[in-house]
Amino acid sequence: MAADANRNEANKPDTNQLDPNKLVNGRHIGIIGAGLVGAGWAIVFARAGFPVKIFDAAPGAASASLSLIRSQLEDLHAFGLIDNIDGVMARMTAVETLQEAVTDAAYLQESILEKVDVKRQLMEELEKLTTETTVIGSSTSGIPASAFTQGLKLAGRTLIAHPVNPPYLVPVVEIVPSPDTSAETVSFTDALMQAVGQSVVHVRRETPGFVLNRLQAVLLREAWTLVEEGVASCEDVDKTIRDGLGLRWSFMGPFETIDLNAPQGVADYARRFGRLFQEIAHSRTHEQPWSDELIAEVEAQRRTMLAQDQLNERRAWRDRQLMSIAATRNRKEN
Repeated sequence: MAADANRNEANKPDTNQLDPNKLVNGRHIGIIGAGLVGAGWAIVFARAGFPVKIFDAAPGAASASLSLIRSQLEDLHAFGLIDNIDGVMARMTAVETLQEAVTDAAYLQESILEKVDVKRQLMEELEKLTTETTVIGSSTSGIPASAFTQGLKLAGRTLIAHPVNPPYLVPVVEIVPSPDTSAETVSFTDALMQAVGQSVVHVRRETPGFVLNRLQAVLLREAWTLVEEGVASCEDVDKTIRDGLGLRWSFMGPFETIDLNAPQGVADYARRFGRLFQEIAHSRTHEQPWSDELIAEVEAQRRTMLAQDQLNERRAWRDRQLMSIAATRNRKEN
């Protein structure tokens, strides 16, 4: 534990000494995987002014992603979040081979299937196709980089760069080095992500789910259990977050929230409410996976609220809501 913490403290970048534009030095960003996450990353980098090459192993997928990207850019433009759609599109190129995407790339963002063996196979190919000057970030939601880079020479220049989808609207990105990742790789990735407008979270050591999904897992575990026990409906659980906790969490984290919720700050909050939360935690002593019956119940409740054929329409609504929030935050910051 102490060794891990010390190593990762050493890996913390001095971003004041790094200029990503100079580090990239005219080279491009490669996107591997042209699904929703990969397309979202392409927008992040191209919007910030970097040339981007997009590759997907499925024939035609990279080219098809450009239509999706243009549609997303049109929505961003409507909310005043970008000025020039054609300018951003001009920085993106769909390529037909992996080699085209990675040759002379400054940085590669991998967003392929969430399977260790598939990622390992890709890394073995990248070992042959890339040089030591190319940094590689993986978009995986919970697989540590060491699981698919161990024993490879590129392990030192590879790490996790886990986004929230869509990354061009939700800026947080978790940077998670493996024990083999170099400090220079962490520094470069941190500086690059900050340059493109992302909010960097440094995960100091590999842990399943990193930070974001571990926090989400706790909330989801309790949400499913409350429905299973008949304490609340899916809609009432959603209301509790949407119209309660989520309003504060949209601009403050949990520690700042409780720091402000007691007269003398966080230690005062812990003295007042620590026992209550400990008792709640102890009430969940028997962990069970979500049962088929529970999943069916939640599915049925959700489909009464939203028909399956309306999911895509609702996803578009979600993204417009996120754009509205982003536009409001931009106005306040400016």
